[in-house]
Amino acid sequence: MNLEEFKKKFEQIKNMGFVRSLRKGPTGIGYTFETLLGIKENNIVGPDIGNLEIKTHRLGSNNLITLFTFNRKVWKMNPLEAIRKYGTCDKNGRLGLYFTMSQKPNSQGLFIHITDESIQLRHLDGTLIAEWFFEDLVKRFEQKIPALIFVTAEVEERNGIEYFHYIRAQLLKGTSKDILISQFKEENILLDLRLHDKGTRARNHGTGFRCYERNLPKIFKYVEDLL
Repeated sequence: MNLEEFKKKFEQIKNMGFVRSLRKGPTGIGYTFETLLGIKENNIVGPDIGNLEIKTHRLGSNNLITLFTFNRKVWKMNPLEAIRKYGTCDKNGRLGLYFTMSQKPNSQGLFIHITDESIQLRHLDGTLIAEWFFEDLVKRFEQKIPALIFVTAEVEERNGIEYFHYIRAQLLKGTSKDILISQFKEENILLDLRLHDKGTRARNHGTGFRCYERNLPKIFKYVEDLL
C-alpha cells in the first residue's frame, strides 16, 4: 500500500464512524485500525506502509511512548560510581538509578540542565554525570523514526467494550536541534534513567527518551494533515 492508497482507505474508515474494538486492552486501537486497513499483524518492528510506520492514538490520552534509547559515550562519571553515590533501593533492595528526570532537582539532587548544545545530567553538588549532545539525538531520532503516520481516534466505551472513530491522520517527518531543545524545555520530551548495580558493573537498559502521545506532532519538523 502506498500513501495515496492509504488516504483513500483512511477516508473509508473515517466514514464508518465508531467501530467496535477487535481486541481488548491497550493494543486494541492499533490492531483494529490495521485490520480495517488490511494489514496483517506481525511481531516484526518496521514500516507498515512503504517507509512509514503507523502510530494510533486515543484522543485525550496522556500515555507516554518511548521514542528511542541512547547511551553511547555519554557518561562523564563512571555509571557504577553514579549509582552507588546517587542511587536508591528498589523493593528488592537493588540499588539503581531509575528516575524520570526534569529540570527541577529530584529527591537525590539530580536534575537535567539544557544548553544550546546538549542535555546534561547534573547533581546539586556541581558534578556533571552524563551529557547527550543534540546533534547525536537528532541523528538517533531520524534513524529510529524517520517518518510516521499518526492516527487519532475518538473513543467511546459501551458495556465495557471500546469503540473507535478514527478521525485524523497526519504525516510526520524529521526533527531538528531547535525543536528538540524547545520540547525538552517544555518537558514534552522526558529523559528516563534505567540502570542498576550488578555488583561489578552497572547494568544499563538504555536511557529512554519519551514523549506524551498527544504531543507527538510537536517534535517533528514536517507535519501534514492527510485527512
